[in-house]
Amino acid sequence: MTLPAIAGGDVVTLPSAPASLRDRALADGVRFILAVFVDLNGKPCAKLVPVSAADELEAGELGFAGFAAGLIGQHPHDSDLIAVPDLDSYAPIPFVREGLAIVHCDPHVDGAPWPFAPRVILRRALARLAERGLSAKVGAEVEYFLVDRAEDGSLSAADTRDEGMRSCYDARGVTRMYDHLAAVSDAMNALGWGNYANDHEDAPGQFEQNFSYDDALVTADRVITLRYLVGMLAEQRGMTATFMPKPFSDRAGNGLHFHLSLWNEDDAPVFPAPADERGLGLSEVAYSFVAGMLDHAPGLQLFLAPSVNSYKRRGATTSASGATWSPKHATYGGNDRTHFIRVPDPNRIELRAGDGSSNPYLALAAVVHAGLDGIERAADPGAPCGPGEFRETSAVLPRTLLHAVQSLRDDVVLREALDAGHGVSAYFADAKEDEFLGWHNIVTEWELDRYLTAY
Repeated sequence: MTLPAIAGGDVVTLPSAPASLRDRALADGVRFILAVFVDLNGKPCAKLVPVSAADELEAGELGFAGFAAGLIGQHPHDSDLIAVPDLDSYAPIPFVREGLAIVHCDPHVDGAPWPFAPRVILRRALARLAERGLSAKVGAEVEYFLVDRAEDGSLSAADTRDEGMRSCYDARGVTRMYDHLAAVSDAMNALGWGNYANDHEDAPGQFEQNFSYDDALVTADRVITLRYLVGMLAEQRGMTATFMPKPFSDRAGNGLHFHLSLWNEDDAPVFPAPADERGLGLSEVAYSFVAGMLDHAPGLQLFLAPSVNSYKRRGATTSASGATWSPKHATYGGNDRTHFIRVPDPNRIELRAGDGSSNPYLALAAVVHAGLDGIERAADPGAPCGPGEFRETSAVLPRTLLHAVQSLRDDVVLREALDAGHGVSAYFADAKEDEFLGWHNIVTEWELDRYLTAY
């Protein structure tokens, strides 16, 4: 916008107001907008909003019955959740349906951000980082299986030829799934994510498609969007995509690995250090951040591995390929994928304990709070562990979901940081205990085989 010159003065140029959601959608030929948020379990909830109602959506007039939506801290008598769109997250997704766009929303209730909404929880954690002049950038590795499910409920790889004991990086496997992988890759690149690799993972039927790192909130949005895209594009080809941590007893499971780095207010990385006696090239801030994550590792697991099935993956001793890739102790070390925290280079750390059931907003919020606690205490993680090594002092990660629940309940620092006075951690822990007991109360085929005639 340009204003005419005042007598004797210069022409004044003011920044243009950002285009409204409606204007953006109309310019892109969008007919409907998928207004999305997730519950604490990571379930994507949405309304399909016609572009004619985009102004109402942007104005915060789109209400949800929160209790019906899922695990998000509401009761039947509570006021509506209002989906407030983050216009920075808006994107057309015609590869799913022609004329469709998506926008991620922050749920509000009675005019205030809802404290049980995962995106709001992550925003609060990142605001705490910003108070120290820091921001977090994150990359994510999202693993999934492409499967068919028979009438008896059994699963098999959608590619019937994909049966190798060592399927990882198999050139024939990625070629046979070319159409699906290319469709997902094209979608990522159309969205500006920078897809740079599409891999066959460790198990038959398992894949991973990578995109460039970005700000933590952006990456969390992208993980949710990618799960949706992969699922929809797989369905178009008659397949089911699953991010379930351990869908097959004898195969490696689905991880969700995060690559994290901290940056200062000048957008310069704070992890690398020119001189480092520990040998990994990290700064003292980075080591303290790592120490905080290690100190809170047991409590973190309820957010990194939040399902009953998570601990089938974590508890596995091996798989058909000979490895499970799932850490069992809170360790850190160099370029070694068996550790809880891997340091592949001085610019980043990789957190390898998350799985496919993890809610990226919750997981990253918990990790930021844990790492900040380490920074505030100038905590020392000790010397890095060697390849495949753990020490007697290395915390053992929880063995079941119930153990993870108790670990969070025991972690006062992490709990209070996440709660901000609203009881989010207690609510989540109680829900996960109920989930464990619901599974535990079901009689399984394993029990019948073991006990039916044992006595």
